[in-house]
Amino acid sequence: MRTARKGSVEMPAFMRHLVKETEKRVSSFFKGGRGGAAEGEQPGDGEREEVIPSPYLDRPVLDKLMEEGCARWGLTYALGSMQGWRANMEDYHNCVPQLGGELADWSFFAVFDGHAGSTVAQYCSQHLLGQILATGGMGPEDNPERVKGALIEGFMHTDKHLHSVARREGWERGGTTVVAAVISPYYIYFANCGDSRAMLCRSGQVCFSTEDHKPYSPLEKERIESAGGSVSIQRINGSLAVSRALGDFSYKGAENRTPTEQMVSPEPEVCVLERSPADEFLVLACDGVWDIISNEELCAFIHNRLSVCTDLRDVCAQVIDLCLYKGSLDNISIILLCFPGAPQLSAEALHQEAELEDLLESKVAEIYDELCARGEEPDLLSVLTILASTVIPGLPPGGGIQSKRNCIISAYYQQRETHKPNGM
Repeated sequence: MRTARKGSVEMPAFMRHLVKETEKRVSSFFKGGRGGAAEGEQPGDGEREEVIPSPYLDRPVLDKLMEEGCARWGLTYALGSMQGWRANMEDYHNCVPQLGGELADWSFFAVFDGHAGSTVAQYCSQHLLGQILATGGMGPEDNPERVKGALIEGFMHTDKHLHSVARREGWERGGTTVVAAVISPYYIYFANCGDSRAMLCRSGQVCFSTEDHKPYSPLEKERIESAGGSVSIQRINGSLAVSRALGDFSYKGAENRTPTEQMVSPEPEVCVLERSPADEFLVLACDGVWDIISNEELCAFIHNRLSVCTDLRDVCAQVIDLCLYKGSLDNISIILLCFPGAPQLSAEALHQEAELEDLLESKVAEIYDELCARGEEPDLLSVLTILASTVIPGLPPGGGIQSKRNCIISAYYQQRETHKPNGM
């Protein structure tokens, strides 16, 4: 069983340049504290302002942690994970392409998005699958009702055992959302607890996605209020932004109420779909992805990328970069599972991609030369801003200009090298 985040991909040099160049424009926005005093200014006599640690960094951590693998029945997968702007990395994952024994043709994948620390997410990534298997509900007969029951029971047992550990270790504040997929020879089982999400693409279209569990959803809000809580600023008691999670035991103390009747419920919503030869790919991702891009956009983008890229890790990396460039401030984790029916490399798509990148390089050169001719400094952000307002045909569907920023940045630094005065 693999739960650790594996492998490290070093951030490209031009990305480091981008961070350095944009840092001065965004760092003040992400700094902690309540503001009011200029930088370096001291509070007045007798005043002591509490320093509130910022949940964000002055610059994002862009190194990506990657993993890939396959199952003997034809499934291939990759995972990409990045800390991003968050002060800490709180995401974990579990990728088991073959469960072994009589379940050798079964697979299990899950993304765990921790909050108030990573401890609960890490614990659940190590123990949830074992608790599910221990129920005995998953077997070669592949009975959907039994498997659904095993998933629910496994989540509930994990939360119960976690509570004992949390009391002993003092994890009362921590929690994690979970989205998991079990793939059997005949079915795909989805188990979702929180606001991470799974999405299945079939025949080039979104076939299914899980529902996010948010406090303001009518049924979730009713349960929260019945347990003595309230929903304000779309959060439980103005604090917690999800209504189902493992852990978060400070929200599970209402007397004379079952675990599923507490403000935060550990019960997953479980759905089952019969597999189809038209199944192309399945995505499991945390809200650092879904807060930025819709199901339809991500389906279109990945479908397009698979026609020009054979390395699933690269596709995951492109999704992560896209979310970052679109403004995600969260940890970003994605698991991409490709079925035998997934899009294949296309000579036509590769030709179109090459033409697009040639066009972008020429546009960058035109903008750079135009800014120089006007006596303006052709900094990267100026070039990006002008290019973003330009009509560019053939951009990846669902990705837009943001999905080609790496190409644009590379072209920009090529122009800088070309325009360097002799002798420099």
